[in-house]
Amino acid sequence: MTAQQPTRQPRTRFERLGGRAALVAIVKTFYDRIEADPELRPVFPPDLRPGRDKQAAFLEQWMGGEPRYTQVYGEPALRRRHRPFTITERGAERWLAHLEASFEAHGTEEALTREIMDALRPLALRMVNTTEVRTRPDA
Repeated sequence: MTAQQPTRQPRTRFERLGGRAALVAIVKTFYDRIEADPELRPVFPPDLRPGRDKQAAFLEQWMGGEPRYTQVYGEPALRRRHRPFTITERGAERWLAHLEASFEAHGTEEALTREIMDALRPLALRMVNTTEVRTRPDA
């Protein structure tokens, strides 16, 4: 009789990406791109640092890593959290394009990038809350 080997769960997207260090680097590149985007930058708060931390924690949890976002910030409640921001379909698509380019810039496997982006696209488009283009009221 042979001992059964424990069954290894399939690796999560987070593990396949390379873990927290890889994700933090990707999110930094993403926010650098947002900083340089004249169309999207006005949608974001003046200080991007807290957003970087939240984005990294959210993506880690969403991709199967530790539930850091929930532990630090509570349940994601994405539509509620994004309600104060003016998000158009064009803006959501630009956001997605910057994120995809950030994955690519860090050499993420093409298949993994596609898998992540295919899953994120409907989520990002659910954040659309207007057809108008306005700047943030506190900008």
